[in-house]
Amino acid sequence: MHEIVWPEGYLPGFTENFVSNEIIVAGLTAAEIWPLLSHAARWPTYYANSANVRLHDGPRPELQDGTRFYFETFGFPVEAQCNECVAPVAGQPGRIAWHGWAGEGDTRLDVHHAWLIEDLSQGRVRILTQETQKGKPAAELAMTRPNPMINGHQDWLDGLVRAAREANTLVLMPLTPPTLA
Repeated sequence: MHEIVWPEGYLPGFTENFVSNEIIVAGLTAAEIWPLLSHAARWPTYYANSANVRLHDGPRPELQDGTRFYFETFGFPVEAQCNECVAPVAGQPGRIAWHGWAGEGDTRLDVHHAWLIEDLSQGRVRILTQETQKGKPAAELAMTRPNPMINGHQDWLDGLVRAAREANTLVLMPLTPPTLA
């Protein structure tokens, strides 16, 4: 299986906080997951802990390498810039990652949030999300039990899978003509 690519200064184990969540499910593909994750404006439709998503770089609906955007999560207003965005193709995983930041001075929080979406054998897909965090708020989050980042990211994964399954159900539903009474 593939792994996250970490930028300098964000390697897990050398930051104040690190969380990792993963799910492997049958019956979905990376291509079905990708549009739900790469279109940031869709996040609030399946992940309640994201809100007010705005892309700064024009009307493009999909994240791309270099895209600046804003969203709110875990009580933080986050400015972010996508620094990795590669759609999945046969034999290669999809990758999305961004650097996000909020606050100043002692309230400054810097994160690298990365996603890896890859097809596995027997009709399964693996979705991995990992985040490293730096700053005093990150150190405080790391000490909180239960860890809100682990629980929140699991909610994100579960919502992503649920939304992909619902999208598949809508596509597969037969169209029936209306009955006349």
